Formats: sequence, structure tokens, C-alpha cells
Amino acid sequence: MKIRVECYSGYRGEETPRRFWLEERLIEIREVLDRWLDPDHRYFKVLGDDHATYILGYDVVSFKWDLAFFRNEKCR
Repeated sequence: MKIRVECYSGYRGEETPRRFWLEERLIEIREVLDRWLDPDHRYFKVLGDDHATYILGYDVVSFKWDLAFFRNEKCR
């Protein structure tokens, strides 16, 4: 699935996602719930304005974003 992420770069140069597009659908990030690093990736667990939870992964080698996880409590 095609994903595009818009980030805020803080004073320390850290990239934090603020909104993203899944194909043509815009999702505003209400809250970053968690974040973690591994050697080649940065991960962000976020709450979207659609009340769904997403994990966005950023590959620091290829500079590409990926949707690693999605859960919508309303669809359970």
C-alpha cells in the first residue's frame, strides 16, 4: 500500500510524523503513543484522527516509510 508521511523536525533534528496518506486518504496524527529504534528503522505507534492505531516504520537506509500495523477497534 502506498504511504506518504509528513513530519515535523524538532530542534534536535528528530523526525516525528504529523500526518500521513494511505493512497488518497489523509490521516492526521492525534498522538504519538510510543516510538522505538532499531539499527536501520524508526517506528512510531500513533493514534489517527479516525481513532485507529497505526505503527509507521521509517527505513533510515532507503528513506522510505511503511505501514507496519493497523488496528481499528470499531472493526473488531
